[in-house]
Amino acid sequence: MFVLKFGGSSVATSDSIRKVYSIVKDQASKRNTLVVVSALGGITNLLQDCSTFASNQNKEYLNLLVEIEKRHLQMCNELFDVKNRSEVLTTTKLILNELEDICRGVYLIQELSPRSRDHILSFGERLSSTIISAFFLNSGINSQLIDSSSLIKTNDLFGKADVDFSATNSAIKQKFKDIRNVTVCAGFVASSIGKNYITTLGRGGSDYTASIFAAALSAEELQIWTDVNGMMTTNPQLVPNAHSIDHISYEEAMELSHFGAKVIYPPTIQPVLDAGIPIRIKNTFQPEHPGTLISESVPENDSIVKGISSIEDIALCTLSGSGMVAVPNISFRLFGALSKKFINVIMITQASSEHSISIGINVSDAQEAKKAIDTEFAYEIEAHKINPFQIEQELSIVALVGSKMKQQVGVSAQLFETLSHNGTNIRAIAQGSTELNISVVIAKKDLKKSLNSIHESFFLSDRKVVNLYMIGVGNVGKTLIDQISMQQKYLLEEHKLDLRITGLGNSKKMVFDELGLELNNWKNLLHENGEAMNQENFVAKMKEYNLRNSVFIDNTASDKVPELYKSVLEASISVVTPNKIAASSAYETFTTLEKTAKKFQSKFLYETNVGAGLPVISTLNDLIKSGDKIHKIQAVLSGTLNFLFNNYDGNIRFSEVVKEAKLKGLSEPDPRLDLSGLDVVRKILILARMNGINLELKDVVNNSFIPSECMETESLEEFYTKLDEHEDVFKNIFNEADSKNERLKYVATYKNGKASTGLHSFASSHPFFNLGGKDNIVLFYTNRYNEQPLVIKGAGAGAEVTASGIFADIMKIAST
Repeated sequence: MFVLKFGGSSVATSDSIRKVYSIVKDQASKRNTLVVVSALGGITNLLQDCSTFASNQNKEYLNLLVEIEKRHLQMCNELFDVKNRSEVLTTTKLILNELEDICRGVYLIQELSPRSRDHILSFGERLSSTIISAFFLNSGINSQLIDSSSLIKTNDLFGKADVDFSATNSAIKQKFKDIRNVTVCAGFVASSIGKNYITTLGRGGSDYTASIFAAALSAEELQIWTDVNGMMTTNPQLVPNAHSIDHISYEEAMELSHFGAKVIYPPTIQPVLDAGIPIRIKNTFQPEHPGTLISESVPENDSIVKGISSIEDIALCTLSGSGMVAVPNISFRLFGALSKKFINVIMITQASSEHSISIGINVSDAQEAKKAIDTEFAYEIEAHKINPFQIEQELSIVALVGSKMKQQVGVSAQLFETLSHNGTNIRAIAQGSTELNISVVIAKKDLKKSLNSIHESFFLSDRKVVNLYMIGVGNVGKTLIDQISMQQKYLLEEHKLDLRITGLGNSKKMVFDELGLELNNWKNLLHENGEAMNQENFVAKMKEYNLRNSVFIDNTASDKVPELYKSVLEASISVVTPNKIAASSAYETFTTLEKTAKKFQSKFLYETNVGAGLPVISTLNDLIKSGDKIHKIQAVLSGTLNFLFNNYDGNIRFSEVVKEAKLKGLSEPDPRLDLSGLDVVRKILILARMNGINLELKDVVNNSFIPSECMETESLEEFYTKLDEHEDVFKNIFNEADSKNERLKYVATYKNGKASTGLHSFASSHPFFNLGGKDNIVLFYTNRYNEQPLVIKGAGAGAEVTASGIFADIMKIAST
């Protein structure tokens, strides 16, 4: 015999019941079959509300009764043609009338006892089993309906009764002694020994009913039919990449179900485990899918971690105090007090010092638990030996489950590192000696991010989602978006890296999509769907999304956006930027950002601050970390200024060369920013700081070659006019260098803890002499590179190379 249980989603509509019929018909052609059914989807909740309204003398219960009646009569009308409909309608209506009478009684006496509530809740399964059994008969399956409440015997703990297995097994075996073919019964319901009052087995008790029957009848297999393809690696509603588990042990299934896996009701497993009967979780709507097999043994080459389960709302309660140390019976009294109030403990963790015991319980039980424990330890609390029971809420539990974890080194480390890298703080940890389960308590707001990052780490280790938030879509920003768009498919297929731009903003608007914006349509999305830009709100939105592996990209030259970096880093969101303001701001501000990134497991990367896409900062870091010592840095760090002096020959006006640089996009929109030398000052300051030197911007000597009258102009037109008026200054500088067969370069220098910038001329023997176009060059003189410097040379300006440098920083973060 096979026992098949169909949940509420499987019997929610007439179409789904027809699918159930097809499944049962196929099974019945091969073997005897017992079908256990839940109430129609949503009916149990309606009955619960109905009973509550009635007890409060709220006539809304009548409207709910009408809705319940309408659902069931409509189901009869849809499943049966006119000539076969009358009998099932009559039976259904009689049951509904009984329900109405009981609810009216509750309404009149204004009392809803646990016994009355159980009786009312039982009507969902009674109605569904009656209709489904009749439909089977009418459609050609030789089936009969049995009353499961007369067979499953319990105590009178209404709401979640305990089964008397001796009486139950005897009754089931006697009843089925001569039954063949297909039998239909209601799940969830039972009756008390002696007085035969209706009892229930708890929410999800239909699974338990099926398991009880399967064990009593020594069934070949118990099948739980639901609306998913078996037990999943984690909650698919929170983790889109969750997938079904092929095979899992009883113990693993119990752990997953205990910690929130809703596919199977936790007590279900024990009866069939004792009888050695396998369970298969199947999808009513995809019956061809193999689903999940739950059995005693699993394959030798099975995965180490089987699943990640979670409970969204828990309270972490702690009993602590010096009066607990080395005192016997503390735990006994604690759990005894909770037991008396029927409070279920989900997890337990205790410090080895015995100074504290923390437990995880349902949030709904928190205040009752505090009252019970504070009463139990009233004397010790009054004497200040034990602290009042502490309760923390807005927490969740995540449980990593796998029977083979005990055979593998580093599972806990991988779990904790994954959470740490995504900024999730662990409030409590519990791990049994069997190492079947590692449970952690985290903030509820971090649950979705944590489940996704853990799932990636253990089940999709070759695939990683990185969420990018970008402010600034000028030349560099647009180019970066194009580069990411071009590489997305390649990175996903070849490197299993899923780059998504989740948020995008310019000076006017911002737009977000948790699943990633369509990069071939980002301009329209920003223009048409975007909301008004507010930089603080942009950051708040990132924090609200709280997505794993998040990176904030600042492509602006704003001095306001960097003020948000600390807040971003504190949210464990990495920062990548070509904006030099932060790294060249006050030394204390700069070091605070570095420390914040380290503290919150985020990254603060600004490779493009110096040399655009050239690996200048990373090379300097590598030299220092590997033990080398930097003596001197000499560099041409302005692509704009290098272009100017490579193209100015004294024959055309200096102002014309400046205009050409602006036209080619090599300078800032206002070229005065480049010609002031401030950009180069910031760059050499950053390199000095990378070398561990405490320098401020004012400490860098800036030897400007531009007359002050030019820089003090109010408009670009006036600026160009002043350049022309001072043309002789530029011509003299050029002629002096040319007379020595030298070339002019604007150079940044760091030596002996000091930094400066200025215009110098170089002979043909110097590496700077042949530096062409808009290229940058950096010379590192170190212990290892003493006679000949380490040279880094290449394009140091332009949207393409700057964007590629930002992209490289993103890839560094993605690879960690």
